[in-house]
Amino acid sequence: MIEVENLHKHFGAKVAVDGVSFTVKKGEVLGFLGPNGAGKSTTMRMVTGFLPPTQGKVTIGGADIVDDELDAKRKIGYLPEAAPLYSDMTVEGFLRFCAEMRGVAAADLDKAVDKAIETTFLEKVRHQSVDTLSKGFRHRTCLAQSIIHDPEVLILDEPTDGLDPNQKHEVRALIRRMGKEKAIIFSTHILEEVEAACTRAIIIDRGTVIADGTPEELKGRSKGAGSVTLKATGLAGSGILSELEKLSEVKEVDQVESDDDGISARVIPAKGKGGELAGAVSQLCREKKLNIEELRVEEGRLDELFREITKSDNE
Repeated sequence: MIEVENLHKHFGAKVAVDGVSFTVKKGEVLGFLGPNGAGKSTTMRMVTGFLPPTQGKVTIGGADIVDDELDAKRKIGYLPEAAPLYSDMTVEGFLRFCAEMRGVAAADLDKAVDKAIETTFLEKVRHQSVDTLSKGFRHRTCLAQSIIHDPEVLILDEPTDGLDPNQKHEVRALIRRMGKEKAIIFSTHILEEVEAACTRAIIIDRGTVIADGTPEELKGRSKGAGSVTLKATGLAGSGILSELEKLSEVKEVDQVESDDDGISARVIPAKGKGGELAGAVSQLCREKKLNIEELRVEEGRLDELFREITKSDNE
């Protein structure tokens, strides 16, 4: 449904997007991650046709976003960052206006508005004017306009920004449901949202894609994937640290707390040894007659991978 090929965007001498390529199929929810200034919003604006690319190509459902602009845009629902609203309209009036602008047939207007309101939980405020809404309801109204015409593709820029935890949960659940029959891209700074709502994620840094995979695959690339969290007690506790570091399955041991009564540590596996580490650590503890209180294998963490592969502004 979405094909992005070698996308570039230059603002004078500044290169904001530098050769980004990816595809999104129907039934996929793609999380778009990156630090501030990485090029996320610029990429999404080019995908929606809001900004013309300096170089590259975007195709939406077979239609080129530049050469077949209207055909491509008909297939897109777009929630921009800080989406605008007409504050003097009611929620229902605004959505009806958006539906008309989107070309929804007059006979289908009521049904389209009702469905968007129901989907985004706006029934209790449908007759309120937009300027009386809380930030959460304003944001939901912006989300409702993006789906009013039942688009095949959804582009959502920070869709949970400013929402409280309950509202965030509702929006994530909504994205998961809609993702079963649409192609969805949404950008976020919140890594837990990727695990909660996405089937796939891309990490972009300084205008370039640096990671692409399912949340599980990306977590598996982090330094801590396959690490063992160990808590054990016994008289040999303080002496086991050096023994752990000697194991061929171990790369390093960190977050160490040890004394004569035991040890608490995170054991990082050597490359390719993640599947063998827990057994080796358990065996060593038995040999040293330590009582294992906790031995847990980590699947990896997105936040850890994010820090490992993205660069800070000071680098």
